[in-house]
Amino acid sequence: MSTPSSAARTPGHPVLGRFPPLLRVLGHTAVVALGLLYVLPFVLQLVTGFKTDPDAAAHPLGLLPTTPTTAAYQRLFGLSQAGEGVPFLRWLGNSAFVAVVVTAGRVLFDSMAGYALARLRFRGRGLLFGFVLAVMAVPGVALLIPKFLVLNTFGLFDTYTGMILPLLVDAAGIFIMKQFFESIPREVEEAARMDGAGVFRIFWSVVLPMARPALLTLTVLSFQGSWNEFTHFLVATQSSQYETLTTGLARLVSGGLGGGTQYPLKLAAALLATLPVAALFFCFQRYFVQGANAGAVKE
Repeated sequence: MSTPSSAARTPGHPVLGRFPPLLRVLGHTAVVALGLLYVLPFVLQLVTGFKTDPDAAAHPLGLLPTTPTTAAYQRLFGLSQAGEGVPFLRWLGNSAFVAVVVTAGRVLFDSMAGYALARLRFRGRGLLFGFVLAVMAVPGVALLIPKFLVLNTFGLFDTYTGMILPLLVDAAGIFIMKQFFESIPREVEEAARMDGAGVFRIFWSVVLPMARPALLTLTVLSFQGSWNEFTHFLVATQSSQYETLTTGLARLVSGGLGGGTQYPLKLAAALLATLPVAALFFCFQRYFVQGANAGAVKE
């Protein structure tokens, strides 16, 4: 039996159905306009990569290249003899290596630390978690000089170890995993404990497989953070052989690799640096909103 309130609603979206058609059209138009405005810089980035230097300087907002060319991409991949060489493949290799190692380390160590803070009972657990929250509140720029001094003292400056080791554990990742593990019913772990499983076996074989949404979220965030990291690599390295995409692009933009505007070259490099993170995010974006403990307990 329908009620007056339900009968008054129009079919379709329960909220949008309450507004007049004109307002709905205006709302959709505004959303589309804002979406196009958001996408426009990426379209310009893509198009400019196929322009010549004079064309990009004369028509920076042009959506069609006057004379399309792949010279910028050929120079990035070492296929062109024109202009000073750009070690883009070395930047890409360093970024990929550091990002993969840091992501694997964060997923492992953050999940172990999160589980310990969520389930294990030991003296000082609350104080330790308070320190984790305090680290999240400290601005990263305040740690740049201490990072440099520590790395230099232990002989880790200008090495891959110095680039990776300080990034292997992340306070935000520990917090995410702790909150997730606390949402998992304890009955699951108690059943495994009654079967004779130890703490690590329960964590590795029972709880961790149930944490797939949180693990994938942490993977995406860790890869994105390490791939886009700049300030840490700036104080942890000095030699050009350890340059990543972020530090290399900074040197390219500052004019360290040739004169002139070089808009096509810079934007082509920036576009290629953006693609891996964008692809990873779009592949796993549904896990950002998936229920934390969906399917953890079956009746």
